Amino acid sequence: MCLHETRLFAWVLDVTMRQRPFTPYRERVIGAASGRTVEIGIGSGLNLPFYPPAAERVIGLDPSRRLLAMARARRERAAPVDLLEGSAEAIPLDDASADTVVTTWTLCSIPDAARALGEMRRLLRPGGRLLFVEHGRAPDAGVRWWQDRVTPAWRWLSGGCHLNRPIPDLIEGAGFRIERLETGYLRARNPMAFMYEGCARPR
Repeated sequence: MCLHETRLFAWVLDVTMRQRPFTPYRERVIGAASGRTVEIGIGSGLNLPFYPPAAERVIGLDPSRRLLAMARARRERAAPVDLLEGSAEAIPLDDASADTVVTTWTLCSIPDAARALGEMRRLLRPGGRLLFVEHGRAPDAGVRWWQDRVTPAWRWLSGGCHLNRPIPDLIEGAGFRIERLETGYLRARNPMAFMYEGCARPR
């Protein structure tokens, strides 16, 4: 069984991502969603309470049945949402079928992030937006040194999470134009805490 399918991993991930410092990111990123919205890596559904009325329909995708079960329980107390089990590298939705695609701390753990971003671009209608907050490669050489050395072990412990992915490069390389990008450390400088938050549109 894959690590992400264990009950313990689902519980640990849910508890970890409930930390208060993540809330302002959720408020800004999820609060900007509108129209038919697809959330990639919906996990245990922690973003659900933050969707505004402008997000008329929310579709949440995740490969983990256990995490989707947790999201299903939260769905009853939040905005209506359809949940799909599936891979971000092969999203089971039609071309140009979404106004907004959302990723929050998701690109780090997708095995083929470039392919997944290509799928997200395929989903978006003309003028659609990719809203994201991700952690990734830091600008400080000392932090990057640790990211590169810790990532192999961290991937095994955390269900595939990479600490050192160059998020803007991945997004732009998949055919997006980044319109807004804010960066900074969540707390002190450490390998897990450099954040990228922004908005991109297909070129």
